[in-house]
Amino acid sequence: MRKVRYFKRHRMELELRHPRPPAELPEGCYWMPWSGQLLDMHAQVLCACFAGETDSEVFPCLANLNGCRDLMTAIANRAGFCPGGTWLVANKDCCIGTVQGLLDDSGFGGIQNLGVVANCRGAGIGRALLLKALEGFEATGVKRAFLEVTAANTTAVRMYRWLGFRSSKTIYREVEVKPPVPDYVGVGI
Repeated sequence: MRKVRYFKRHRMELELRHPRPPAELPEGCYWMPWSGQLLDMHAQVLCACFAGETDSEVFPCLANLNGCRDLMTAIANRAGFCPGGTWLVANKDCCIGTVQGLLDDSGFGGIQNLGVVANCRGAGIGRALLLKALEGFEATGVKRAFLEVTAANTTAVRMYRWLGFRSSKTIYREVEVKPPVPDYVGVGI
């Protein structure tokens, strides 16, 4: 029998006509704008941000590097890809955060895969990535932005609400539960 698990997600929207704080990074961090040459780096950072997190259960492609590469390739090749809404954040050691922007058929800007590596969370990098992506949408004439977030990610939901995003719809995403793979390969004699 097929087992499934349901994840509650919020679609949240924001009118871009309201003023927002600037996209400021903590000291020692810097912006890396989109370039096709950075596709693999985006994939690596996505994997570092999401592997082992709840969202990798909701979207299994986020659980491994090959899935993240396939996802980044699909995003970058979409007709609505928004380079101005797609950023990496780096520090002196490595890249530590990512976000991608897409424009939908309604002309809304869609925030995709906003992530910060675990040991850099809580420093305002996620908020800065979100604000930078919104600036990119606004520069292309977009008037409204949206995103989806897993409801259990209360820190992210709180940040989005603080910046003015409001829930417009609740979605339940069905995910098939795969049986665990045993740690052993065979039985010893």
